[in-house]
Amino acid sequence: MAVTTYCADNYVEKKRTGEKAISMLRPGQRVFIGSSCGEPQYLMRKLAEASGNFTDLEIIRLLSLESTPLTLIADDTRDQSFNIRSFYLGSAKPKSIARNKRFITPMNLSAVPRLFESRQLPLHAALIQVSSVDDFGWMSLGISVDITLAAAMSADLVIAQVNSLMPRVLGRSFIHVNDVDVIVEHEEELLTVGELPELKSANLIGRLIARLVDDGSTIQISPGTTPQAILLALSDKNDLGVHTQFLTNDIMRLVSMGVITNRKKGFNVGKLVASSAIGTNDLYEFLDDNPSIEFHPSDYVNDPGIISRHNKMLSMNVAMTMDLTGQVAADALSFNHFSGVTGMLDFIRGSSQSEGGKSILMLTSTTIDGKKSRIVPMLDDTAIVVPRGDVQYVVTEYGAVNLFGKSLQERAMAMISIAQKSGHGKSV
Repeated sequence: MAVTTYCADNYVEKKRTGEKAISMLRPGQRVFIGSSCGEPQYLMRKLAEASGNFTDLEIIRLLSLESTPLTLIADDTRDQSFNIRSFYLGSAKPKSIARNKRFITPMNLSAVPRLFESRQLPLHAALIQVSSVDDFGWMSLGISVDITLAAAMSADLVIAQVNSLMPRVLGRSFIHVNDVDVIVEHEEELLTVGELPELKSANLIGRLIARLVDDGSTIQISPGTTPQAILLALSDKNDLGVHTQFLTNDIMRLVSMGVITNRKKGFNVGKLVASSAIGTNDLYEFLDDNPSIEFHPSDYVNDPGIISRHNKMLSMNVAMTMDLTGQVAADALSFNHFSGVTGMLDFIRGSSQSEGGKSILMLTSTTIDGKKSRIVPMLDDTAIVVPRGDVQYVVTEYGAVNLFGKSLQERAMAMISIAQKSGHGKSV
């Protein structure tokens, strides 16, 4: 007869101090760090304090913000102890990280979990943050499920910071005590992102895109100033659904207004589905034990096949620069915490395959200072994130055009029409 180990006993046996947990890491190891606002800040501070004990520690992370402990470590003089391999730099681009840009690993986000699980990129350790344990031994990854679940289930050593302030988010977001090697209890406020500044050009883009959004659509939207304006412009829509990479405060507001009901999604009906959250404490409280919200890993949320199953799937993503043929670059932008490099193409292709679906790329026609155009003759000095053949709608503050099926000459004329003031507000 098998002997059952009580979760509570197992939990207590695995408890360690932060210092003791970090001391279990070894020089030369590859260590995954939980993503963005779910970053285990306390563990990262302890790692920084012990950085003198490590040489050539490779840090694996999806992305980060400028203010997170991980980024501050990279910006410190001790960063010679760490090589930071990112799947996307996000808006965190201090000089110390830029020096390590050769470690950036470009991948579609839907494929990253498979990279870990197949051990093509073996992880020696994973430092994650979770909610308090329940009576059955389960802890939620809360606001950062994305690639964190796959990393935790693949790593040789899993160190979990248990934070009672981490919301218990439902869905495929849980990890069991038996799958964690070390527990470090430490309560602290989660990383938050406040309100973004309002830009006139973003509000114009929002109003133009609102005309393309039908009632009953399922939307995906990348965070940032322009998406914020779009969500405000959607306030008069009905029965929208959400299947998206990032859940934000603006999406929460549309839920509270009754605009988002998830009743007509056609798939995962009644459920708002995402893989992570970035916002304020109000958003995190909204997520806690909310039965209408499910977080799933990125290999599910970003799977084009899953995305395409939704009715009128509408993807809205921010581009940095486009050329006249429709090629897209999407690096970090000011006031845009994630431009979605690793998830953009997944959603563009999934939405284009959806019944009644649309893919929309948005960009302001010029840089913030107005001195440089974001629409250029040809992209030849930067990475192409979206091939020209995948592009459909493009929207700037001067209009909206549909490039689908257009020749190179027709594309050039369309892009020129939204790159200058003539033709303001016109749709092609």
